[in-house]
Amino acid sequence: MATQTATMGNLENAQNIMLAQSRYTMEHNMPTANLVEKFTLGKGNKQLTIPKVGQMEADNLVDGVDMISSEEIGLTTTDLTTGEVGLKVILTYKLINQFNEDVFRMVGRQMGDAMARKKERDLQALFSGLNGGTALGADNNLLNLRAASGCVVFATANKFPSPVAVVHHPNALGELAINAAAIGSTTYFAGIMQGYSEELLRNFWSMRINGVNFFHSGEIDVISGVHSGYGAIFSKSAMCIIEGWAPMVEREQDISLRGHEVVITSDYGVFELDDTYGAPMRYEIGALSTT
Repeated sequence: MATQTATMGNLENAQNIMLAQSRYTMEHNMPTANLVEKFTLGKGNKQLTIPKVGQMEADNLVDGVDMISSEEIGLTTTDLTTGEVGLKVILTYKLINQFNEDVFRMVGRQMGDAMARKKERDLQALFSGLNGGTALGADNNLLNLRAASGCVVFATANKFPSPVAVVHHPNALGELAINAAAIGSTTYFAGIMQGYSEELLRNFWSMRINGVNFFHSGEIDVISGVHSGYGAIFSKSAMCIIEGWAPMVEREQDISLRGHEVVITSDYGVFELDDTYGAPMRYEIGALSTT
């Protein structure tokens, strides 16, 4: 009886440590997820419908002449739903009885990394569809200062609502940093993000150009057969995450495995809210020279 109580006590401690570390790691490993809108699906709801209105135009008027034109609201909606995501870890009786807090922090970090990576890659899969699928840049193009400034101006000219951010591969932003440094200017590196959580994003921030913050994400894939990949410049209103429930942990004993299954699940979905508020950025993301 005493052994069983110790085991269960250790299991509870292990579970709490893993969950706390998993949540902490996940929250701090999702730069893209922390740059978009967030919605919560209410209990008992199947979907969330988000409205968007168009622009209206004002006319010149003539004194004493009645107005003959009228404007439409231009209302459109986007339906948001969620799906389950999760993973399972098995804690054997032997491991629990040899309880080591560092081991369970390590396992928690692995679980948090996995959940963060899934959400990050789900969002980045939306990049190529922004701006009607028309990308800024092209294969064999380097993200230099001229190109980056052009992307920022594109966002300004197309009235992307603030705040606006860029997410791209570390190698692409490395080229940009080298190019900017060669000019001998520190303007591009002054300050840090505005309108976002510094706590969650400081480790991914690279620079700011004309008020737009540039962040790196190593989860961006190279396009098959070439050395370029899709990052994006986008308004916070371009994409969103809708969450049914925050990461939740449950456990179940598995006698044949002589251990406990610990399962973490989350219920969420990622969507474009308005693809005209963002654009793909296709630039080279191959490894930089170190010589």
